[in-house]
Amino acid sequence: MKSYMAKAEEVVRKWYVIDATDLVLGRLASKVANILRGKNKPTFTPNVDTGDFVIVVNCDKVRLTGKKLEQKYHYYHTGYAGGLKSIQYKHLMQNDPAKAVTLAVKGMLPKNILGRHQLKRLRVFAGALHNHEAQKPEELKI
Repeated sequence: MKSYMAKAEEVVRKWYVIDATDLVLGRLASKVANILRGKNKPTFTPNVDTGDFVIVVNCDKVRLTGKKLEQKYHYYHTGYAGGLKSIQYKHLMQNDPAKAVTLAVKGMLPKNILGRHQLKRLRVFAGALHNHEAQKPEELKI
């Protein structure tokens, strides 16, 4: 019996909208990463981008468990010598909650060109409104 291998031109992409209200950040990110990769489809092929588009709304209402708001930091480098910076997740969630969700999903995708293409299909909004009504996204419960 032959294995099915998906081809990039045969992929049919759907749009999903996820309400992140009162969801735990890591659990939300793992579900979103699976949809972006296409692992929820029977035609999943690891080396082909078979995933769907995902819209995450209300990401400002996402939760972090335990003491992560106080103890978890996001580190980044400016590119200059001695340019290592850090920001506490308490401040990151107040200032830019969409970035916190995007970083969590990015960490769960492959670290190659395929993962970077999959991350481009993620749309994150802090409020309840989004500008993708024309794509007729399906409501997805997690």
